[in-house]
Amino acid sequence: MAKVEIKYTKLFINNEWVDAVSKKTFPTINPQDETVIAQVAEGDKADVDLAVAAAKKAFHRYSEWRTLDASQRGLLLLKLADLMERDAKYLGELETLDCGKPVKQAEGEVLWSAGIIRYYAGKADKILGNTIPADGDVMTFTLKEPVGVCGQILPWNYPIPMFVWKIAPAFAAGCTVVLKPAEQTPLTALAMAALVKEAGFPPGVLNVIPGYGPTAGAAISHHPGIDKVAFTGSTEVGRLIMGAASAVNLKRVTLELGGKSALVVFNDADVEKAAEIAHRAAFANAGQCCVAGTRTYVQSGIYDKFVAKAAEIAKNRTVGNPYTDVQQGPQIDNDMFTKVMGYIDAGKKGGARCVAGGARQGNVGYFVQPTVFADVKDDMKIAREEIFGPVQSILKFETFEEVVDRANDSNYGLGAGVITNDITTALAFIKHVRAGSMWVNTYDQVSPQTPFGGFKDSGIGREMGEDGILQYLETKTVSFSLPKKPQLVNTYEHVTPQTPFGGFKESGIGRELGEDGILQYLENKTVSFSLPKKPQL
Repeated sequence: MAKVEIKYTKLFINNEWVDAVSKKTFPTINPQDETVIAQVAEGDKADVDLAVAAAKKAFHRYSEWRTLDASQRGLLLLKLADLMERDAKYLGELETLDCGKPVKQAEGEVLWSAGIIRYYAGKADKILGNTIPADGDVMTFTLKEPVGVCGQILPWNYPIPMFVWKIAPAFAAGCTVVLKPAEQTPLTALAMAALVKEAGFPPGVLNVIPGYGPTAGAAISHHPGIDKVAFTGSTEVGRLIMGAASAVNLKRVTLELGGKSALVVFNDADVEKAAEIAHRAAFANAGQCCVAGTRTYVQSGIYDKFVAKAAEIAKNRTVGNPYTDVQQGPQIDNDMFTKVMGYIDAGKKGGARCVAGGARQGNVGYFVQPTVFADVKDDMKIAREEIFGPVQSILKFETFEEVVDRANDSNYGLGAGVITNDITTALAFIKHVRAGSMWVNTYDQVSPQTPFGGFKDSGIGREMGEDGILQYLETKTVSFSLPKKPQLVNTYEHVTPQTPFGGFKESGIGRELGEDGILQYLENKTVSFSLPKKPQL
């Protein structure tokens, strides 16, 4: 095992490392060998109060942060991305120590997350309002302004990516943040806080409070000084947070919650390629993925071949020490390990056919064999509930209409996928299945530019992409009464990179600079598909 230095275990408030007011600490556990990695300061309501006070001060109208040009906020984010890339090896090894994912995957996630930071750095000075042709002698326009102090509560399955998903759009928008990492994985959030300080962000812009959900998390959700809460985690906890967020003041809320996503494979698919895609959809990150495609629906014509191939791939999946070249590490902790093993037992007792795995891997650490169940029925527990472990359920179907109904028969709507060579079938599937993200002949392809979030009980709002930054902005409508005789203004030729420049009449055609500038170099292509009322397979 790699020897990883633990640099930070205290709370991070106002750019300072401090003990919890209570002086309490809690252990963070290595899921590979079940040993204690470190004792971390345990924040609670008293610490959240201090963090919110720091964040409110940093958000004051005359503060260093609020008076910083938007382009300078972008430069700070770019500096943070540079620091992440500099420390990618260390952050990846620390992530592996704390959550057990293979170290190559962890380092890759650090670099991918730096790309998200860069994306939102570019957005910081491109937050645009609109002009509105109001009636009468009135000029109306809108401004986009930061929501304010944001409480952000992270999950344990992707600690660094989730940290970045939350803070990058918030900082680009000009908000300040009080953040609670998952109690299972606090170490990389604290390491990232150190990089935020090193990048030059002013005191109070980021505050990190490790602790438990019922104490630190609840304090953030209830706090009257917080204007918005963003949470990623289970639907059950999401409901609690939504209630708490409206109990004292009406906070804006973004919730990215659970899923039980369907991946549908039609008869015309290449069985080997489809099985590989379905395997990655179900087993990525040891199945600890909210959008995991764990309900694999396979059309009857290729069902038996698909099941055989899926079992073969799962049996060849390497599981073990995450610091070596393996595909799968341990589950996050004993609670999740026990839960996953309980679902595997329920699948066996419920009548599903276990064709791969089905047991614990080894005797030390929270390792689970990659498990595949065939002949699963929609009413089985393993087909209805989110398992959050390396368990794939394969179900047989006959017709398009049938499988769409079955795919939609879930309280969740986070993601879905379809594997087919027929574009008409794919487009019809996309149209009729209710999910926030859809993939065709691939799965879980997410980029900084693509919005991510769910329908139904899978959440509220979107993260990433243009939609992601809008969650951290308020719209302010401004109307001016225009005098009949205009007054002179006190400036001339004030041009910035964000402002379009060009003329009327013989002064020119088109605009340069600003959003309009890039539009001069783009063409629009209109694409239309004829969709039959009832798709043909």
